[in-house]
Parts: sequence; structure tokens; C-alpha cells
Amino acid sequence: MRRPRHLALLSVGVSGALVLSAAPTATAAPPAATTPTGIVVSDGMTQPVFSLADAIEERVFVQTPVDTDHDGRLDRVAIDISRPRETATTGFKVPVIFEHSPYRKGTWGDVPYPSVLVDDLPQNGLTDRSGRRALDAGMQRAQAKANLPGSLDDYYVPRGYAVVLGQSVGTGDSDGCPTSGDQAETLGTKAVIDWLNGRAKGYDANGAPVTAGWTTGAVGMTGVSYNGTLPNQVATTGVKGLKTIVPVSAISSWYDYYRANGLVVAPGTFQGEDLDILAQYTAGQARAEGQCADELAKITEEQDRITGDYSTFWQDRDYLDARNVKASVFVVHGLNDWNVKTEHFAGWWDQLAKRDVPRKIWLHQGGHGGPGSSASVTLPSGQTWTYKQTENRWFDFWLWNVRNGIMDEPTAVLQREDRAYTTYANWPDPAAREVGLRFAATDATAPGALTTGKPPKAKIEQSFVDEGRTIHPDTLVSNPDTASANRLAYRSPELTQSVRISGRPEMRLRMAIDNKPDANLTAYLVDYGPAGSTAAPTVVTRGWMDPQNRKSDARTEPVKQGKMYDYRWTMEPKDYVFPAGHRIGVVVFSSDQEYTLLPLGGTELRVAPNDSELRLPVVGGRSVLGF
Repeated sequence: MRRPRHLALLSVGVSGALVLSAAPTATAAPPAATTPTGIVVSDGMTQPVFSLADAIEERVFVQTPVDTDHDGRLDRVAIDISRPRETATTGFKVPVIFEHSPYRKGTWGDVPYPSVLVDDLPQNGLTDRSGRRALDAGMQRAQAKANLPGSLDDYYVPRGYAVVLGQSVGTGDSDGCPTSGDQAETLGTKAVIDWLNGRAKGYDANGAPVTAGWTTGAVGMTGVSYNGTLPNQVATTGVKGLKTIVPVSAISSWYDYYRANGLVVAPGTFQGEDLDILAQYTAGQARAEGQCADELAKITEEQDRITGDYSTFWQDRDYLDARNVKASVFVVHGLNDWNVKTEHFAGWWDQLAKRDVPRKIWLHQGGHGGPGSSASVTLPSGQTWTYKQTENRWFDFWLWNVRNGIMDEPTAVLQREDRAYTTYANWPDPAAREVGLRFAATDATAPGALTTGKPPKAKIEQSFVDEGRTIHPDTLVSNPDTASANRLAYRSPELTQSVRISGRPEMRLRMAIDNKPDANLTAYLVDYGPAGSTAAPTVVTRGWMDPQNRKSDARTEPVKQGKMYDYRWTMEPKDYVFPAGHRIGVVVFSSDQEYTLLPLGGTELRVAPNDSELRLPVVGGRSVLGF
């Protein structure tokens, strides 16, 4: 079970996941309607019948209700619009597909950021890693073309939509300072939807008022990564006019992006980054070192890299409350995304299900980003749809009211390990049952076993030493038959049949830190091949914890050296099939070179295996394991 937050959550915004649910609720369903005049629908999808070459393009500056740079003037955000020519010549009104982004232009690629080496470096020592966000930004931002950047307008304007590309408050051509995920950023994005519905002011480059009389007011938001997080944020406000969101690899809690159970943990491939670094990156160097220096310094102070505790700062950037969500949600995420980790889609999905929000989920085997437009799934009916067609049909249903049956199809689409897509009634699989695998050991350092039976009567204690600065996790996971002074490993017998897990694995570890007041705590769930196999093991999922936050993410409590404590924490959610003949393994160690802060080596940790276990969400329950 995921440990609950110990602070009340704000209704701000959440990142989403690709899942279909039951029929839309009364508040979220589009109005019943016949096919609107002007669009052409075939096989349940709008067709490209409008000229992209003749599309109208314009820039508007939308006034927001926030003043993030404290200059006494309300910030305005820049948006670029592409819409069919017919919206000006025939009175044709269209819905909008809206992507907001902090990455459009002017980012600071050489932001210095904190070292992850601690104990022997000055506090907040900086290193320079130029181009650190190049990959992430590149996913969001295309090279400028004659039309709008990216492919949204190329695809959707010919199908009878307007496309709006916005620039987040404090970035690019917009006013203000970036606040990275808080209420101000949420309201700065929401203002665009308000303008599209006549509730906010907009201006052209000369300051003349501009209105959006060409739209129906129905808006769908989408985007990848940060661009997908902004739809989650805005959806939690319940803003009128936002009918649906399609968040891809999106964040649902910035705490879970930069922290884990009280521990400072980096997003994958961005070791050392924190929220202030991202804010500086999106601001651009001139703004970060000039008008926004004070605002960004406040983020540095309040994010708290010392304790890693959950606080009101992170609460304001936590969207795990769907009580006000009126829009439907199509969640899309990679099961191997270690940048925006899988808890982001799973936590959001849980909240959407709790509030019965109309939803669909699409999970793929890739990492950070979408599944690719040509990825395809065959439904139980025999009909095959690509991912892009599914997205198209989703927007058509919720924005153009096309009755294409998409809400009657299976809720979950999931890509299996062989790269084939299949459908499920829901996620996680309703047939998953929590099964406890007890640790069993007969030696102080030798690899132990995972068993569903009783542990050995002998009260063996095992120990290991943290040397995370010099030993990579790949080394700690390898050679499972060999004792190691720097990790503990436990494995199941060979599986007699394939075993699928669906949900959140949980570690329950009884442990002591013998010679220091604190330590990092890391666990990897691993797929080991058959005995004697030379194939490299597969890391299935990971999880981290600060022992000082054993009772609450929000409260640090000292650890007494040498005293045994019970620690519980969930690993990142996963849907995975262990093949028959393979062995389920768990590796416990301390500092993780790829994710955690790295103290000096030498920390000694001691585990009581008889009082420890791994709990897995096994589809079919204990009987499937066969041991």
C-alpha cells in the first residue's frame, strides 16, 4: 500500500493516464448531437477535408489573474493559433486542441546544478552540465516551420479543429517568472481556456482586444512530459470548457518527481536536478539571473534538499485530488519511464477511478514519451486501431460529439513484453492479489531465498556496507549466486509457469543502521533467468526510502544507531510477466548512483531477513507462484 500524505491536498491539477472507463457520467458526457455541419466523419473519425495551407494563424496575448514577477501588472501568456479558414469566411465554429509548454523558446541549456556527492563537498556545491535538458525539451519542441511547430496543427486543423500552442507563464514570450507547478502556473494556463470561452481578455501584439468568436468553446488539452502535466493541473480546477485531456508521460506530483518516501531522488537520466534547476532552465538565463532571481531563490530555499520532507511547498504542486475534475482523461505512459516514473500515472489513475471520471489508459513498453503513432491494438471485436487513430477518435467523441463507440471499448490497452498490444478491462488487473514472499537466509552475506512458506527457525542477521559512489547498481544486481559485501539478494525458486504482477510491489524490511545516523535505502525487483543462465538480469522496478521518514513523508525522525526498525515502502508500479523457468529476485542496497544523493562510503546496515518480506500484486494470487 502506498503511504498516505500527512497533509491535506490542494485541488490544483494532476497528470494523467491512457485508460477507457464505463460510459461518461452526466456531468462529463458531451451533449447528444448528430454529426455537425462542416466536418466529415468516416469509420468514427473526422477526416482531413480542410486546407492546412489556407489555415488562419494568429498570435494572442491572454491576460492571466497572476503577477508572478511582482511588477504590479497581470502577466500575459503568448499563444499561437491555427484554425480552418472557414472559421472566418462561413461562421464555422470549431473545438480546440490546446498544448501549453514551458519549452517553446529561450531555455537555459547550461544551468549549473547541485552535486549529488555529500559529506565532503560544500553545501549546495554546483557543477556545470550543459545541455542537461536537451532531450526532454527536444521531445516537446520542434524546429520552427512555416506553420506552427510540431504536428498537432498538421494533423488536426484539416480535420476541423483549431490548434493552440501556448507558452507557460514566465517562459518564452510570456510575461512573468516560472513557478514550476504551483497554483500560479495552473491559473496562468487555465486563463487560455477562459479566453476561449469569453471569460478572460486577450490582445494582439499592438494591444488591441481580441476575442475567440470562432470556437465552440470545447477544449481538449494534450502534451508530453511537462506539456502533459499542465493538462493535469488545469483539469483539477474543473474549469468550464475543458472537455478532455490526453496527458502523456505526465507528472501528478512534483514531490514524487524529485523525492521518494522522504529521500531526495532524481528523475532518471537527470541525476542532481531539482525543481529550482528546472525553473531556471525554463526561464532562460537572462530572466533567471535578472527579474526572476528572487522568485527562483525562494524555490531553492523551500524545496528543501536537506530533509527531503513533504511540505506545503510540495502540497501546492501535488495534483492527486480529482474531486473537481470535470474533463475525461486519456492517460498514456511508458511502463519503463524512469524520468516521470510510473507512480505518476498510477496515483492519478487511482484518483480518477475514485471519482468515477470517464477515462482510458494506454501503457507501452517504452520509456519517456508516447507509444508512437503507428502502434496498434486489435480489440475483442476484431477491429484494429493505431494509437493515433485512438487519440483522434477520443478527441472526436469528446470535442465534436462523434458517436464512435470509443467509450464502450476496453478501458486499458497494454503492450506486453513481446511488444504486442492487448486489452484489459481495467488497470491494475482486478485479479491481482497481494502475495507475501518471505526472506530466508542461512548465512550473514550469502544470497538468500524468497519463499511463501515459513522462514528458517534460525535467527540469522545479514549485513552489507554502502559503497554507492564506487559500485554501480548494475554490478550489485549481477552475479546473484555470489555473496557481496555491498548488497543483499534474495531469489525465488524457478517458476513453474509465467507469473504476472500488476500494481505496486511493496518492501517490508526490518533493518538497523549500525555506525551512522542515517542512510539511503534502495530495493530493486529483478527478473533472473533460469539457473546457469548467462543472460543479464532484468530490473523490473525500483524503490527508495529515507529511514528517517519511516512514519511519514512529511516528518523526519532521528534513527538510533544499531536499533532495528520496521521499514515499509512501495516500489514504482509495474505490469510485468516473469516467464516460466525464471526466478523472481529482490536486491537490497543503500545508495543508488543513478538516483539518490551519494554520501561517503562505509555506512553499515544490518537486516533481519526472518522479519522481512516482499509483497507482490500477483494476478491469480499465491497459487500461481507454485512454491
